[in-house]
Amino acid sequence: MTTNNLPTNILVAPLNWGLGHAARCIIIIKELEKNGFNPIIASDGPSLILLKKEFPHLTALELPSYCIEYPKNSRYFIWKLLFNSPKIANAVRAEKKLVSKWIKEYSIGGIISDNRFGIYNKSVPSVYITHQLKVLSGNTTWFSSKIHNYYIRKFNECWVPDVDGKPNLSGEMGHLNKTNLKIKYIGVLSRMNKKIVPIKYNLMVLLSGPEPQRTFLEEKLTEKLQNYKDKVVFIKGKIEAEQKIEQIGNVTFYNYMQTEQLETTFNESEMVLCRSGYTTIMDLTKLEKKAYFIPTPGQFEQEYLASKCKFEGYIPSIKQNRFKLEHLSSMHLFNGLPKINSKTNWTELFDLFQSK
Repeated sequence: MTTNNLPTNILVAPLNWGLGHAARCIIIIKELEKNGFNPIIASDGPSLILLKKEFPHLTALELPSYCIEYPKNSRYFIWKLLFNSPKIANAVRAEKKLVSKWIKEYSIGGIISDNRFGIYNKSVPSVYITHQLKVLSGNTTWFSSKIHNYYIRKFNECWVPDVDGKPNLSGEMGHLNKTNLKIKYIGVLSRMNKKIVPIKYNLMVLLSGPEPQRTFLEEKLTEKLQNYKDKVVFIKGKIEAEQKIEQIGNVTFYNYMQTEQLETTFNESEMVLCRSGYTTIMDLTKLEKKAYFIPTPGQFEQEYLASKCKFEGYIPSIKQNRFKLEHLSSMHLFNGLPKINSKTNWTELFDLFQSK
């Protein structure tokens, strides 16, 4: 892991689509440091801001945006992605040029890309992280999966944050019947740890994801919680320069929280109301918390995960336009996410980056 007594520089680059990709890279960055590597972080938008707040001592580089946008009407989600595909392709080409430049400029000895297609180079070991070996997109699932696997093959390894057997969290998305991809299941990734602390809040609301759907749900829930009788902590998922706190009735609003405060708040909350994002599901598994899901409208991945968790008796869910506060009472009828015994062997994973 060292060359001439200097730590190997590893570029870690998560996709800026909501905060989940950046959030699950936090544990990877910390483990790289523990194992004697020097992480260099790269992303754009709120994801880059989040990582810079978590790791102010690390070099942070800005990548071009994929310009992923959600339509106001979720029925047009796939068409919006197709419309933006030229922008994504341009960003991927720009990424590849930047990586070639940065390898020389920063002496990068390894790459970890979380769902960024252009963050790889044949001259250094390159890893791709995803839980979507099968990319659900309705009638175009076969095509979107084919495109995704085309990019995955350009990397030395593909790390799937899940377990290989059952029960697992990603279901058919992360487990293919047949594949020639170089896959490693690395276990459930979460920056959170369960702690035994007094319950402070009856309900924790945690928002995330791209606009405008994040704002739509924030406005909807803010209105519905006005007359909520018990204590609520409401984390908007808006990464800004400074943390803002506002108290309205029994609801305490935060624009964002960093890892340590977020972990404490999770543990202090009896129930969680949130999106069914994969990183959130991994966090809930680690924390052993009961939750209620409102999947992002039109996002097939979240809709599938919410449906899977509901069908298996883990967590209830409902469509965003149908949600009412009284639906939260059904949370107690579900078992919560299964306990998954998985321990990530970081030393073995990072062997890929060892200097020859």
